[in-house]
Amino acid sequence: MNIFKKVPYLKYLIVCLLFIAAVPLNRAGILPGSTILVLGSVLLYAVAGMGMNILLGYSGLITLGAAGFMGLAAYLSAFCTGDLGLPFLVSLLISTGVPLIVGLGIGVISLRLEGYYLAIATLGVGEILKQVFVEFEPLTAGFSGKRAGFISMFGYSLTRESTYILYAVILFLVLSLAHNVIYSDTGRSFRAIRGSEPAAQAMGISLLKYRTTAFAISTVLTALAGVMYMHLVQFAYPTTWGLGLSLNFLSIVVIGGMGTIMGSVLGSFFVIAVPELIIKQLPVIGQLSGVAYIFNGIAIVLVMMLYSRGLIHIWTDIKKLFTRGRGKGGESK
Repeated sequence: MNIFKKVPYLKYLIVCLLFIAAVPLNRAGILPGSTILVLGSVLLYAVAGMGMNILLGYSGLITLGAAGFMGLAAYLSAFCTGDLGLPFLVSLLISTGVPLIVGLGIGVISLRLEGYYLAIATLGVGEILKQVFVEFEPLTAGFSGKRAGFISMFGYSLTRESTYILYAVILFLVLSLAHNVIYSDTGRSFRAIRGSEPAAQAMGISLLKYRTTAFAISTVLTALAGVMYMHLVQFAYPTTWGLGLSLNFLSIVVIGGMGTIMGSVLGSFFVIAVPELIIKQLPVIGQLSGVAYIFNGIAIVLVMMLYSRGLIHIWTDIKKLFTRGRGKGGESK
């Protein structure tokens, strides 16, 4: 619609308000009691998915270590707010700053690695971090699990509902900032590098600068999602931050639509909410162990085979079909 082209942030605001609308519906008993927790997970996974989309969808770089960065931020946030008693905003800076430093290092290393080699290298980093979570008990509590409370800011302690509303606002801000980056010179440089690195260098684009920038943005968003996870779910175990979680991020990007902003939100809803609110409620099928992973795997295969552009483009293509149909109808008359 033309209004969304003139005011691109409007669609992000509508998405935010749609998520917030679940709160009164949940209070009225129209939605199941677990809906707020599930949709809150959708919000934080959409933030992480946006980070993965900037890296993979726009820059053409792949990582399988995102779960490790998310876990590192989650544990740091729990440790800073719980064990050290630091204010949440200070904890947020630390919890995103430490993973950022590691992400910048990987961004520099990525200059020497391509494709599968980069994926394997980042997978190794993720597995190292996972093992650290097991062994470094003073920070993570090991297999006993680390716990955290809801966010406290400016003398107020949030509830699950108010935390959920805050996360919807955070998603709006993340999507808006991502829009600004993608449609700036930085975003155009990302797309040039994804298309052809030699051509990008010939145009004067610095691979070091923009690859590092892509990794930095992706890492910060993934770390932010980790902080959000810790203060919504309120506990974490080392096994949470394995390869399966990183593959979930890839699922979100592939299913939703690579190289799109709204695809991260749609993919997150499809990967997180549909299995929890629909698939697991089905008789027999819903009782199968790992049904969410089975569903995601099948969805990826079907999307790649039948609709590789991602689900976000379905509505646009449907409108094109109707437009063509009306045009042919007018010609026949």
